[in-house]
Amino acid sequence: MKTKASLFILLLVLFHTAHLQAQAPIRKWTFTQPKMGSPFSIVVYSNDSIQVAASIKKAYLLVDSLNSIYSDYDLQSELSVLSQKGESPKVSNALWDILEKSQYAFSKSNGTFDISIGPVVRLWRKARKLKQLPSDSAIRNAQQRVGFKFIKMNPSTHEVKLLRNNMQLDLGGIAKGYIAQKVVDFLAKESLGSSLVDAGGDLAMGQAPPSKKAWSVGVNIPSSEELLPRYLFLQNTAVATSGDMYQYVEMDGKHYSHIVNPKTGLGLTHQRNVTVIAPDGATADWLATACSVLSIKKAIKLCDSFPNTGLLIAEKKGKVILKWQNSYFEKMME
Repeated sequence: MKTKASLFILLLVLFHTAHLQAQAPIRKWTFTQPKMGSPFSIVVYSNDSIQVAASIKKAYLLVDSLNSIYSDYDLQSELSVLSQKGESPKVSNALWDILEKSQYAFSKSNGTFDISIGPVVRLWRKARKLKQLPSDSAIRNAQQRVGFKFIKMNPSTHEVKLLRNNMQLDLGGIAKGYIAQKVVDFLAKESLGSSLVDAGGDLAMGQAPPSKKAWSVGVNIPSSEELLPRYLFLQNTAVATSGDMYQYVEMDGKHYSHIVNPKTGLGLTHQRNVTVIAPDGATADWLATACSVLSIKKAIKLCDSFPNTGLLIAEKKGKVILKWQNSYFEKMME
């Protein structure tokens, strides 16, 4: 049995430890690990190093668990198995949620965002590697297996069927933003509300850093590592940039982007960076992809149909042209 003296000493030590921890200065913590084919960075502010270490470890485990569901590179992922089998009597809640969001994105974007684009994407991955354009017949064959209308989803049972043979689902235009947002939401529950997650260029952020009004975000000029002269100042929101600064190939005198138009089966040939601000990472991600395909006029119209969403398009046609829409976005450009 502990004596009163020993209990007093124990309480004194606990109080002293808690007091020191409370007095410890809040500092910035930055972590980076390779995830989903690119660096996955997490920034948090805290004065508790033990809590930060434990929470960041769990955050990266969350990333791994979601990537094991969504990856189209991993043949054992739930998404890949669905593509291989062509059906699932009941997909996981995590896969169902992102499929629902993708279905909504397909409808809102008039088909310019389409996760069934996998067969065409694989053609262009090979084309970029070999620096050889896919044949017209190969593109036509792949296009026959593209279209969200061929994905049948049962909301009551979460059953999913692919109605065409050899369909291949590709969440590349939504998964990173979705996962980044999930990590930010998780960190908020871990009392790490001042956080920023960078999933290979798709950003999701929580509250502003201590003593600051917002996070500052720079945007690249197309085909350059130079930043645009204005920064975005944001918090509790997400930013996604889609462009061809790094992932493109020159073939037959044309510049082909890694981004493919689902309606034509062709890689985009215009040099464009699209940056979208949206309330959550998944929305910012798929909007950036869709607005890369759409004309500028239609891209502005699409983004303007969402509340608290901003759009910045920079095209290189001899000079950089900036276009943005929405008073919310303009305020963020101060």
